Amino acid sequence: MRKFAAILAGLVVAAVLAIASVVVTVGIGIRDRGIDNGPWSTSLTVGSADADMYTKAAVAIGGLLALSKEETIYYTAFQDSDGDTLTEDCTYRVEGPDPDTRWWSMTIYALDNYLVRNDDNRPSVAQTTVTRTRPGHFHAVVSPKAQPVNWISSRNAGSPFSLTLRLYNPGASVYSAPDSTPLPSIKKETCK
Repeated sequence: MRKFAAILAGLVVAAVLAIASVVVTVGIGIRDRGIDNGPWSTSLTVGSADADMYTKAAVAIGGLLALSKEETIYYTAFQDSDGDTLTEDCTYRVEGPDPDTRWWSMTIYALDNYLVRNDDNRPSVAQTTVTRTRPGHFHAVVSPKAQPVNWISSRNAGSPFSLTLRLYNPGASVYSAPDSTPLPSIKKETCK
């Protein structure tokens, strides 16, 4: 009977450790894409048959990254350009040139990988909706307080939240150098 109890206890411990390691690895998988570009990171295997099992599990759990790299490249940021965690207590200016892509959008997500739950109706900006100060460049303000233009509401986003920049039908330069393609900076302006 003792031998059976010892074996059963060993199996329970092994199962708990296995489940915990998968949860941690999959959770990290959404945040660590493997290719860094400033505050942004990506993986060219997301949405493809070449993705490893942890990337596929992270995509299945997060539900954010469904298309292959031939259709869309996803860049995600959990930190600003100085390496500080994105938090709803701060206001950020996201600014840069239009990425080399047919169309782009940038969306905020709460820690649970869902859109931020508020009634501001400002979860994103896109190439065709952003107000520009000069041709070929854009800026957006990520803030819990309403902004006059290009506002992405972080009210109720918690910490950390993430920004996902989707590049639909990206140009050849993005594929050839995803780690150095020009992407917007994320600069902290003020905090509570």
